[in-house]
Amino acid sequence: MPLFDVGPVVLIGAGQMGMAMAVGWLEAGLSPDQLILVDPNPSPYVRNKASEISITTLAKPPAKPAQVLVLAVKPQVAPDVLPAAKSCVDENTLVISVMAGISIAQMSEALGTNRIVRTIPNTPAKIGLGAIGAFAGKGVEYDDQVVVDNVLDASGRTFWVESEDDINAVTGVSGSGPAYIFNMVEALAAAGEAQGLAPQLAMELARQTVVGSAMLLEAEPNTAAATLRENVTSPNGTTFAALQILMGEDGLTDLMVRAVTAARKRSEELGA
Repeated sequence: MPLFDVGPVVLIGAGQMGMAMAVGWLEAGLSPDQLILVDPNPSPYVRNKASEISITTLAKPPAKPAQVLVLAVKPQVAPDVLPAAKSCVDENTLVISVMAGISIAQMSEALGTNRIVRTIPNTPAKIGLGAIGAFAGKGVEYDDQVVVDNVLDASGRTFWVESEDDINAVTGVSGSGPAYIFNMVEALAAAGEAQGLAPQLAMELARQTVVGSAMLLEAEPNTAAATLRENVTSPNGTTFAALQILMGEDGLTDLMVRAVTAARKRSEELGA
């Protein structure tokens, strides 16, 4: 679906996540002259990208209402950013936040609007493959959700949740999830090295294994992950031996539950 016809879209925060989303919007058809980037200290990449395709960049939010305002800053700076962002918010502005932990109530009080959607994307949004959780506040209408779908779907797949508290759980699963996968690649490569493989070969094998496995999941959407696992596992074979470790007590599932719980707890703390 082509990106919505709106303007301007004001993006506050041109960091890794903000620019991943912006690149997705532009590739989906958003006109560069309808995008305003707000960042007091943009990176050389952001400056070059903005100059290359004529995107307006500002050090502070414009004193002009935006149709869509996207808040893509770290939650720690929300107390400073939200009051400044009020200058580009009116009754017609739809606010989309990607700040972990900052509640709709907190944003509503600072911005003077209830038309707020909380979202949690992840970094694969940069290549249009993000997993994005979204929750609509009370002031968000159906048409607003259609706009949000268009904005977010340019960066990946959107999953709407029923309660705002679910966003903290989404943060722990998919928001932080890419880091878990990348760390797993590091760990798998290290395990290969421990078995005598050259470091570069171990890393290439680990990376391609994860890439190929992800593509297999994508190619077989109706096949459960457990079934795909079982298809690799011969009774009493090599994979079976390894899974006795990974699926044993205090194995990967327990470790992942503790990791996601820690991420969720931190998300809740950031909004306290």
